[in-house]
Amino acid sequence: GFDGELHRCLTQRRVSSVNVTSQSQVVRGTVGREALLSVSYSSSSTDRPVIKWQLKRDKEKPITLVQSLGTDIIGNLRPEYRDRILVYENGSLLLHNLQLSDEGTYEVEISITDDTFPGERSIELTVDVPVSRPYIQMMASSVLEYSEHFNLHCSHDNGTKPIYGWVKGGKGLANDSRLMLSHDQKVLTISRVLMSDDDIYTCTVENLISSLKSAPVRLTVYRRSSLYIILSTGGIFLLITLVTVCCLEERSGNVCQLEELPVTFVPVLPPSNRSGPIWTPPRRYPRSPSPLAQPLPLPLPLSSPNSPGSPQRGFSPIRKGRPPVGIPTSSLPVEPEGPGHNESSHSAQQQ
Repeated sequence: GFDGELHRCLTQRRVSSVNVTSQSQVVRGTVGREALLSVSYSSSSTDRPVIKWQLKRDKEKPITLVQSLGTDIIGNLRPEYRDRILVYENGSLLLHNLQLSDEGTYEVEISITDDTFPGERSIELTVDVPVSRPYIQMMASSVLEYSEHFNLHCSHDNGTKPIYGWVKGGKGLANDSRLMLSHDQKVLTISRVLMSDDDIYTCTVENLISSLKSAPVRLTVYRRSSLYIILSTGGIFLLITLVTVCCLEERSGNVCQLEELPVTFVPVLPPSNRSGPIWTPPRRYPRSPSPLAQPLPLPLPLSSPNSPGSPQRGFSPIRKGRPPVGIPTSSLPVEPEGPGHNESSHSAQQQ
């Protein structure tokens, strides 16, 4: 009857359709590499299949990439896909040198002449750039306890569609009352710093094809009381350094002043092992008393046996002192010395 005829018709239609299958509904591709959109089909016919691949992007009309009879491409390819497309016998599509614009939904349609209904299958292709190693940026590696709104920034140079994350002391971080993550999780904000925040921090970046983590960064938290100890110690050290530098500069300045003095004004002392007086030739400048030396006793007058009535002026063989430092000898009057000169002067006065 009618039911038997309908069953026979449905059976013929099911047998005459092409069955298309795929191992994966999503393929992750990398820019510059290749991606294989793998499918297979089954049919009761031995004829060569007609294969057509289309690309659907968001809010765009589908575009036909390639149409082939078996592996023989029919017509011309679009300019952006020339030398980049290869169709296999089972209907699979190989894309070379992937570009970001290749991302989208790919639909394949396989039909055979003797069969009534073609088979279809869709595969999602994503194309990304691998992420580079991230790094953490912050204002300083140390912070004072109870400071507010201390930020740690996670950044990376390359990579598409990055997803950020934070790790503290080996454990992942999530939003709470003090540790707050930005909407994209690039910035970690510590609203009020506590001693428990003194730890090692790491940020992670990943996308669909890669994942990397930054070098660990140590955040040091100081107590308020420790700050005064550090400042006082640093101040004392700075003061000692300044005093030392000033002393060295003063010493070097005195040495320079001594080196500029004339050689004639450098005092020469007699050897310390001489006990008796040292006689020197008469000087052409008067004796100048030294402020540090004690006054010498005057010698007693000597009486000559030949002239008992006339007193003789004594001669002291003690060496006279040098003039004070800084007084040139040319500006001093000349004073004759010696017993011979005194006797001649005395006899002239008597005459």
